[in-house]
Amino acid sequence: MNQTPASTPLGAVSRRKPPPRAQRRVAVVCSNWHRDIVEQARDSLLAEFERNGLPASQVDRFDVPGAFEIPLYAKALAQSGRYDAIVACALVVNGGIYRHEFVTSAVIDGLMRVQLDTDVPVLSAVLTPRDFHEHEDHLKFFREHFVKKGVEVAQACLQILGAREALQETQAA
Repeated sequence: MNQTPASTPLGAVSRRKPPPRAQRRVAVVCSNWHRDIVEQARDSLLAEFERNGLPASQVDRFDVPGAFEIPLYAKALAQSGRYDAIVACALVVNGGIYRHEFVTSAVIDGLMRVQLDTDVPVLSAVLTPRDFHEHEDHLKFFREHFVKKGVEVAQACLQILGAREALQETQAA
């Protein structure tokens, strides 16, 4: 098993103390493919963070060419020690060949590996619809759907950060 210096041995609990809520930092990594749709998730998650007390000044945004590049970028961000969580946003569509299935698996598996190797939560709003066609009905549907997914991933991010804080407090007692 390859472990980075920032990783936690199997079965051990991270000793990295989470920062106070006022000092939390989150990175959001978005794919540029289907940017008009993906940005809906990014914008709605930023708004949800704001509604829940995580200001935009504590959230750094990064763009990468496509979904396939997200895990490597997320790993570099996680290893930097600067971020308490990372959120990935992308739309991987079926272009009529099987490649989308391979890309999807690689991205999701890569994101899981990053969080397990670095002990930094990595959340996914990387969506892979079975059917996607670039006509106005589908574009409208997915833009609206990504707004919902952005809110959901922001809530999940805040929940995992809170759960990790609670775990640390329990362990310190």
